[in-house]
Amino acid sequence: MSDRDRYFSVIDKLVESTLAGRIRSPEQIYQRLVREIRPGTGELFESALAERLESTESALNTQTKASRILRALQTIQKQWERWQKDNRDTAMVSSAVRSILAAEPDDRLAALLGTIDPNQDRSWTGEQLRQLAKSLNAEARDDGYIQQLASGLDDGLNHFAQLEGDLISWMYETRSSIGFGGTEERPGPWRSWAQKTDAYFPRELFQTLSRGASIVELASRHTDLSWQATLELAVVLQGLQRGLVTWFDRQPYSAKTGKQLSVSTFLVFASIWCQLSDGFASRPILADACFQMALQVLRTFARRETFPLYGGVFASFSGEYLENTLEYLELPLKRVEGTQEKARILTLLGYSQRAIGNLERAIEFHEEALSIAQQAGDRRCEIASYNHLSRLNAAAKDYTEASALSQRALVLARQVGDRLGAANALANLGYSQILSAQQLERLDEDTSQGSIEYLQQGLTQSEKLEDRQSLALCAYSLGLAYILLERPSSAIPYLEKGLAAAQASGDLYLQGLNFAALAEAYYNLQDTERAIGTGSVAAYFLDRIRASEWKQAAGLLAILQGQLGEEAFRAELERNRTSIVALIGIDGYDDIPNLLDRYRTGD
Repeated sequence: MSDRDRYFSVIDKLVESTLAGRIRSPEQIYQRLVREIRPGTGELFESALAERLESTESALNTQTKASRILRALQTIQKQWERWQKDNRDTAMVSSAVRSILAAEPDDRLAALLGTIDPNQDRSWTGEQLRQLAKSLNAEARDDGYIQQLASGLDDGLNHFAQLEGDLISWMYETRSSIGFGGTEERPGPWRSWAQKTDAYFPRELFQTLSRGASIVELASRHTDLSWQATLELAVVLQGLQRGLVTWFDRQPYSAKTGKQLSVSTFLVFASIWCQLSDGFASRPILADACFQMALQVLRTFARRETFPLYGGVFASFSGEYLENTLEYLELPLKRVEGTQEKARILTLLGYSQRAIGNLERAIEFHEEALSIAQQAGDRRCEIASYNHLSRLNAAAKDYTEASALSQRALVLARQVGDRLGAANALANLGYSQILSAQQLERLDEDTSQGSIEYLQQGLTQSEKLEDRQSLALCAYSLGLAYILLERPSSAIPYLEKGLAAAQASGDLYLQGLNFAALAEAYYNLQDTERAIGTGSVAAYFLDRIRASEWKQAAGLLAILQGQLGEEAFRAELERNRTSIVALIGIDGYDDIPNLLDRYRTGD
């Protein structure tokens, strides 16, 4: 008798016993199910029970005993639900083993990674992964690849356990800023983790990251890496990423800083997997496995309530590392169909491309994100896309289109109650109108009053929402408006407020923009010392993330140097030394003459 036929028989006998009065409590039914249902066949029992329920419900009007049979079946159904709850782990493991074994031999690594994807309704615990490894090992027989998968799970869990206790100890072992820059300046956790694990390939990866060396080259040298080692790495990195994000989300000293570090964590781990995939190009199975892990990270990130639709990617990235991250994150997105998650990641990448001056690429990202968001019904992402495109059109001096896009964003934001989207739309609307009036040589107090009011509304809403990035953008826009109105004294308080908000959010791009605008305001007030101090910090911050606006700040410094003369300029710079070093360090201070040289040579 097949399992399905046997389960029909079990159900029928239970109904018969219930109608005959031999079943006195639901516990008797439950114990019978415990004895009769075999591991891995629960779906067959559920199917048989559903068929009996359907046929009995259809017979209610024609059979006198049908209502009594239905009540008996409903009692069995309740005990079946109890059995499912009690045996969920066993069923989960059995189902996973079946799907892995059913896959083609070359697809089994991908099948296992898909099974433990954290984006599923139920994520796997360490103990469940242990059970999965044990069950796979029992099924392996003479299959070396299945044995490798089982051993890879066990090895990954064991080596993650080595690091779990020291997940954040690296923060206290160095005085450097918290981050994942991959340079000596911002070492992050890599050196610490490399010293505390004896897992061969994870240790090599961490050492590579601590040196700022190429992950692609590392992977290309290890084309003989086994499935076991690949899976071990997947379990270790997945555990480290999950642990860091959880800690950053809960960290006690600043919720805003924690949010930024969580963002950086997702992007760094996704980038690592993308670069590994690139390096394993000659091993398609390993390359696809790493690509699969990158997608899992991105999808987890995009589904978070705190996903940053309006930027803030740069808190923990050096410029070169940011560029590499953007480059490698584009790869998996090209192979993904239009999904809500893809639209959100494209929005973030578009903002990042805007910061480093790639306006055309940024427009492509945001336009694609807009199309996908509209199809997926993701209104918040749609509004964000309109807002970003508005800002990009303003940067391209198409102020008519910029105003139209911001108005569309504002209407939609008010319709759906997206207050953050509305605050950004108000800022963009006022900003584009101010620049349009300046372009037409109609910028005066009267014509700019409506635009200033839009900017004020956006600032007020951002303050109420306590959204530091939007507040920084609105304050910067207001400050810039007053500079254009030739009222630099009125601009400075807004720019200082914008700078404080940008620093609180950790967004280096907005910090750089506010410093640059402050430098211009001080220059207009003939406050040379402060203009040099703020301009130097602006040029350094913006150059660090490869933002094209660094040249504007450097250009202002070059003008001041020409007006003062080399010696007097150097003396003014020295008077600012303490305040500059406090913000960008001694290396940043020493780099300022190099920035000026690069500006003059057009490098």
